[in-house]
Amino acid sequence: MPRTDADRSSVLRSLPSVDELLRLPGLEAHARPRLTRAGRELLDELRAAVVAGSLDAAGLAARCAGAALVGELQARCARLGRRRHQRVVNATGIVLHTGLGRAPLAPAAVEAITDAAGYAIVEVDPVTGLRDQREVRVGALLAGLTGAEAALVVNNNAAATTLMLAALCQGGEVVISRGELVEIGGGFRVPDVMRRAGCEMVEVGTTNKTHLRDYVAATTEQTVAWLKVHPSNFRVEGFASVPSVGELKPAADQQGLVVLDDLGSGLLWREPIAGLAEEPRVADSVRMGAAVTCFSGDKLLGGPQAGLLVGDAERIARCRAHPLYRALRCDKVTLAALEATLLCYRDGEPLREIPTLRMLSATPAELEQRSHELLRLLGDANAEVVASESFAGSGANPARPLPSFAVALAPTGPGGGDALAWQLRDLEPVAVFARQHDGKVLLDARTLLLEDLSTVAAAVRRTRS
Repeated sequence: MPRTDADRSSVLRSLPSVDELLRLPGLEAHARPRLTRAGRELLDELRAAVVAGSLDAAGLAARCAGAALVGELQARCARLGRRRHQRVVNATGIVLHTGLGRAPLAPAAVEAITDAAGYAIVEVDPVTGLRDQREVRVGALLAGLTGAEAALVVNNNAAATTLMLAALCQGGEVVISRGELVEIGGGFRVPDVMRRAGCEMVEVGTTNKTHLRDYVAATTEQTVAWLKVHPSNFRVEGFASVPSVGELKPAADQQGLVVLDDLGSGLLWREPIAGLAEEPRVADSVRMGAAVTCFSGDKLLGGPQAGLLVGDAERIARCRAHPLYRALRCDKVTLAALEATLLCYRDGEPLREIPTLRMLSATPAELEQRSHELLRLLGDANAEVVASESFAGSGANPARPLPSFAVALAPTGPGGGDALAWQLRDLEPVAVFARQHDGKVLLDARTLLLEDLSTVAAAVRRTRS
């Protein structure tokens, strides 16, 4: 290793220049800006190692040998060009996996995004050429599907809740059950939202029991609304109850108040789905009399990330007129994907066309058959089909597993299941995310579409080659 400053200086002088790296044969296919960045990063690392005394002249010569240098630069260019938000296969069994982007979009929504990527109609009436509301089409679709008078779209349900409270309740008291003071991911808490929206929160009842009389007793001249929040990421069972929107509505009318309903996930599909019987439906909230109901677009609805508000026309108009709306509104790509998804509900076959609903409604028999098909494609004696438990995810149907089947992979190399799971996640061009159980890696059929099976089989074979 270099022992003196003179030694280090001598080694440093032998470092190639960035220009020399750019002229190396075998690198012509890489874009010059990316290659330049890769070269500078490499030279900075080599220089730092020489200065630290951990790299001598012989070591530097080996690192800078032609083939070795070209190979390292190619690998660095590949890493620099790898997108973070790339497609992956979800084999975890968690349908609405927050880490993997929640709801996978329907093919019609993907096509709509591509069509809207250039110029697209957003705030103009195509007939008159005059300016128009950007969510006019999706608003009409939402109103028709839920039975509401009007609808509004913002960028997520947290934004929808905040806008609803700020536009309709600022400066007044809002009564809420203690059992519904939820916190969702990222520390988003109902009490904090109330405060930032300019409302005064009034807690009533207890964690497990709240009665209609509690709301009535807490109401004063300053009260403007009773708020319900669906506890979508936890469940209180046993001696527990809280009034529904339908139970609150008549008493709220007598007090001159409105009932607001934050459903969280919000189920738009009206027909029964096994395992989701207790999930609240948007149309039920509207029918029972909520003045405004808000819910997510990228959860049980199966569309893009969005916060959807439906309710009576006057209050939705107040939400649209609030200054926060402009900061929270959606772009053309989201609106295009949402419109296409809602058209599947109105005119199509949602259980077939929308991946989220297709996954959630799959029967155990279908999932077992799918697992055996994957096992056949693997042709691997170190794999077997096993019973599994999957989940809706993202706060939907919390703590209630859905019966499923999976292909269990027995690790064959050092590092066990951790190493195999990492290898699957590190694959290119399509990584596979799985889960581990009892030392094995499980590929759950609940979140594997038929078109995924050959990709997953090829990925597993690559890790074992």
